[in-house]
Amino acid sequence: MLITYFIFLFNSLLMILMTAGRQPARQLSATNQSNVAVMQIRAAGAEENTLTAAEKAAAWQLLFDGKTHNGWRGVNQKTFPEQGWKIENGELVVLKTDGDKARQGGDIITTGQFDDFELTLEAKLTAGGNSGLKYFVTERKGSAIGLEFQLLDDDRHPDAKMGKNGNRTIGSLYDLIPAQNKKGVPVGEWNKIRLIVRQKHVEHWLNGSPVVSFERGSPAFRQLVAESKYKKYKNFGEAAQGYILLQDHGDEVHFRNIKIRIL
Repeated sequence: MLITYFIFLFNSLLMILMTAGRQPARQLSATNQSNVAVMQIRAAGAEENTLTAAEKAAAWQLLFDGKTHNGWRGVNQKTFPEQGWKIENGELVVLKTDGDKARQGGDIITTGQFDDFELTLEAKLTAGGNSGLKYFVTERKGSAIGLEFQLLDDDRHPDAKMGKNGNRTIGSLYDLIPAQNKKGVPVGEWNKIRLIVRQKHVEHWLNGSPVVSFERGSPAFRQLVAESKYKKYKNFGEAAQGYILLQDHGDEVHFRNIKIRIL
């Protein structure tokens, strides 16, 4: 019995030593993974707002060079807003104004208009942030109307629970079609946005996943418009071409790597 006890004790001690020996290895592995992730982020950061050789060959264009607001202007303005926006660290930033419209710069639009195109950008929300990427935008007195790729902190902003069936959450065609099977990222991290428009067909992509697909001007689309806040606008979302718009909703939101190619 005594021999059996000592064998049991020896085996238990051996197991403890083996487990302790493996623990640092797991911690080291996690540390290495973290370092690799940081290096990847830094490598990507060194190339922000530029086009690769492959992108140039595929006829991509920059809509934001990371340094100036060239190619953008305020809605119903000839120049870029003097307040409410800033360029910092290679990012185009909407400033938080806490609902004070007197300090807002307002929405900005491209100086050119587009019809068939593919657009990519990265957007980083802050807590409770609300903004949007609009397209086929037409200017009206005091406003600009167009289809909207919703950008929202779904967990904190009340608009996520408004509308119908989640059609005001991030990635959705705002107030019309809810995003499906989306992959979100935590607030403070970069969302990868992709928008594809080929004739009447439109796709929203969020963080590598397709989340919305529809046909502009189809009976189904027009029915959705008729049941939405846009029903008062004739032929809403069916313009032959339009501006690209970034929304100033009074919340801090960051944009970078804004690129487009004509299809």
